Order: sequence, then structure tokens, then C-alpha cells
Amino acid sequence: MEIDGVRLPFVPIGGVETLNRPTNQTIPSKRSGFQEIFEAEISNLKFSAHAKSRLTSREINLSFDEIEKLEKAVKSAESKGGRESLVIFPDKSFLVSVQNRTIITVFSNEKLQDKVITNIDSVVFGY
Repeated sequence: MEIDGVRLPFVPIGGVETLNRPTNQTIPSKRSGFQEIFEAEISNLKFSAHAKSRLTSREINLSFDEIEKLEKAVKSAESKGGRESLVIFPDKSFLVSVQNRTIITVFSNEKLQDKVITNIDSVVFGY
């Protein structure tokens, strides 16, 4: 395997394409103060252990575009005063702690039929 004429002694997990994939993480410059670094870290969404487990067990994949839409949906809920929100996409939904910016759990929408979701104060359509 070669990248730009350099022979790699290994193949990265996910293949060479993952090396060039954009990330959503903000890398602060050397001049960034503590406040800027703190705010950048706070603004990132986190996934609870339960949500990570659900993503894996239900074979739900998230694209970078979907993660960006999820972040926008959480910001929208936050701007309207939401605390616990259900974010609905066409094929999946997320229960989110808006204040903690944490995805609590993930649902496949086909599994939501005849289910009741309680303790939420807002719903955001994320698409």
C-alpha cells in the first residue's frame, strides 16, 4: 500500500480513504486561549456508552453529514430551551440530553412503532 509514493508498513483500519476523511473536531491553533479550547470541547456532541452500544447492536451507521445535522438539531433545541429532546431523522431517532450535549440512546424508526417515549420536552426534525 502506498500513499504519495511512500510505502506503508500497515493498512489503516477502514482503508487509506479514512486518512483523507474530514473530521468534525476543531483543532485549536497555538494562539488559542483556554476559553477557546474549552468552548470548542464543550460544543462537541458526546455519545453515552448506552448510545454507542445501541449503534453497534442495531447496526446503525452515521455519516459525517448526519452528525452535522444532529449537531444543528441539538443547537436548535438548545436555542428554544430544550433540555431532553427527541431528534428524528427519516430512518433513525436520537434521545438527547441537550444541556450535556450527550446522545443518550438511538432508535431505528421501524422499532419505534407502538412505543412511548417519556420525559422529553421537545422534538426536532433533523432532516
